[in-house]
Amino acid sequence: MPIAGTISILITSNALKGKMRYCTLVAAGASIADFIYVFISVFGLTKLYSFYKPFIPYVLFGGAIFLFFIGYKTVKTKLGLENIDEKNYISKKIKKERGGFWTGLILNFLNPTLFMGWLTSSFFVISLITSLGFNTGGLEILMGQNIQQINKTGGNNINSQNTISYFQVDTVNTTLQQIHRENNARLPNYFPFLVSICYAFFLSLGGIMWFYFLARFLVKYRTKFNLKVMNRVIQILGIVLCLFGVFLVYTVIKMII
Repeated sequence: MPIAGTISILITSNALKGKMRYCTLVAAGASIADFIYVFISVFGLTKLYSFYKPFIPYVLFGGAIFLFFIGYKTVKTKLGLENIDEKNYISKKIKKERGGFWTGLILNFLNPTLFMGWLTSSFFVISLITSLGFNTGGLEILMGQNIQQINKTGGNNINSQNTISYFQVDTVNTTLQQIHRENNARLPNYFPFLVSICYAFFLSLGGIMWFYFLARFLVKYRTKFNLKVMNRVIQILGIVLCLFGVFLVYTVIKMII
């Protein structure tokens, strides 16, 4: 459940406007970017990071500009009595809402920090599952190697030593490691690729489901809120999006310096 973040704010603000279709498309587009980042971080294509790293500041700057644009449009939004009705509002805006998919995709894709987030969180989840005795096909070892590879490129964005030590020494005992090695020896070579695809797919699917039900809930009960309060909430969410853009600019400046 990606509770916090730019996509959550974007979907919340548009759900309060009654744009259910737009929210669904944003969630679908964002999930594509999540799928790509999760698969890359899990399967071990982190060697590409050394080639991608020099362009990260420019990508983040592009993401900041995009966030400012969306935030500005959100702040300027003002709902009136004529568009508070969900069906009437959606029927008038149906053509404009088709761009929601690309908005979600671009917004997530222009945030390379998601790659780091998914790398560390996936390592935590997979290592935890392994510690409970489930066979992950050696993905917990692969994830640890991926994190070490990222740190070797000079990124220094992931402080993994304590986490790796905790799961490999304290949680996953010697007996379990022996069992995993024996089980992994019987698995086909394509197993890590298959598990990575499944993990990334279902994680993305879970994100879509969460945003879909969140949007439905907000769209259904948005008429219960006072119109002035709803406009104020939407404007605040737009300001928060702009602040995310400021943070990305700060991150770019810090990386360049």
